[in-house]
Amino acid sequence: MAAHMTPDEFRAYGHQVVDWVADYWATLEQRPVLPSDPPGTVAGKLPARAPVAGEGVDAILKDLDEVVLPGVTHWQHPGFFAYFPANTSGPSVLGDLVSSGLGVQGMLWATSPAATEVETVVLDWLVGLLGLPERFLSTGAGGGVIQDSASSATLVATLAALHRASGGEWRSAGVRRRFTAYTSTQGHSSIEKAARIAGIGDGQVRAVETDEACAMRPEALRAALAADVAAGCVPAIVVATIGTTSTTAVDPLPAIAEICREYGVWLHVDAAYAGSAAVCPELRWSHAGVEFADSYCFDPHKWLLTGFDCDAFWVADRAELVQALTVLPEYLRNAASDSGAVLDYRDWQVPLGRRFRALKLWFVLRWYGEEGLRAHIRSGVAAAQWFAERVRADERFEVVAPHPFSLVCFRLRSDDGDGADEQNAALLARANASGAAYLTHTRVHGRYALRLAVGSPRTEERHVAAAWELIAGLAGEPG
Repeated sequence: MAAHMTPDEFRAYGHQVVDWVADYWATLEQRPVLPSDPPGTVAGKLPARAPVAGEGVDAILKDLDEVVLPGVTHWQHPGFFAYFPANTSGPSVLGDLVSSGLGVQGMLWATSPAATEVETVVLDWLVGLLGLPERFLSTGAGGGVIQDSASSATLVATLAALHRASGGEWRSAGVRRRFTAYTSTQGHSSIEKAARIAGIGDGQVRAVETDEACAMRPEALRAALAADVAAGCVPAIVVATIGTTSTTAVDPLPAIAEICREYGVWLHVDAAYAGSAAVCPELRWSHAGVEFADSYCFDPHKWLLTGFDCDAFWVADRAELVQALTVLPEYLRNAASDSGAVLDYRDWQVPLGRRFRALKLWFVLRWYGEEGLRAHIRSGVAAAQWFAERVRADERFEVVAPHPFSLVCFRLRSDDGDGADEQNAALLARANASGAAYLTHTRVHGRYALRLAVGSPRTEERHVAAAWELIAGLAGEPG
């Protein structure tokens, strides 16, 4: 049996691995963004069973280079414009390294006080950094916690909303009410999944119509709520979005919040991508009305230089959340929890256990500071606006949705219906096959459109210019 790695060995091999990561970052621009091998290629290079005897780090790093890297989609590549960013950074990686080295299980305050208290303070820092309402601060009735993703945040918000809507009886077998959930037609798929898991059922999720800017229509929400109440349903939750996945549309929160107050419905605000923009005061217009939300979340792991997984989630009243989720077996009882003087984050999430996620966010906030984070967001917004201007200046193309942040949705102009969709899909395929850039697509008002999302810390204006030159050049080629 291979011996455990000693601290001295860890130090030596750790330097080697850090060097490997640094070299990877330094050479990213020379790599194709997407792998080109067919499915099964990586698996085919791996042995059929785990090694009997242990192997050295050199052998592992060799296979990283020869087996793993050729099959990686490079999300940190300066030419990665697909989906939304999944940023990481040096400080984030170092924070994750420390977290892994400590190996903390932070399910209770008592199991590692620092894991809980650093997280509480960092989430309070973010309230100030984003200009969020003070009711989300842990010093009052609310508070924040780190979830793994916005999908989990939506599920947790749904469970808390059900607890409120049912008067705490939603978990009882005798409760047979039909609860309903609401989001726009542009809402994230995690809302439907949360309804399934929570027992509402995806058939009880109402997709509310949107306007020309792809934002929820408040009057359509009101009509849906009224119809369900008349039919004997119990509206439980409305999920509004700041920065929808498809086009980064912003739902009108003040009007939605007023309707939610009328019907007594929990309002959750999903700002998974665009929440990071609120570090810039000039972009906080997008958060008007968030002060009325019962819960809110955004993903630092998207656009705020913090590696996956890290979703920041707040509630205005933590008691409702804890009441919905707490289960206390005897083996978890302890004096600190019984005192009521501490937060136990196990009661704020679905799983019991939790990593020391706050360390990487703490490292990032301390390294960059407010000024550094704002500079990062502003550079992405400026680059996207530059790209949109080039699209508009080319009569062959059109921008198909507002672009307040760092995503631009565009397409080739055509009146040819399905043929135009095929033409745009072919353009996207050719651009991605180049290896220099990677974009994805969506449908805006039923028509195929390309999405270019800027966000990698390694992306400069020259990379965005190169992407435009590539796309514009390919548009002139036969499909």
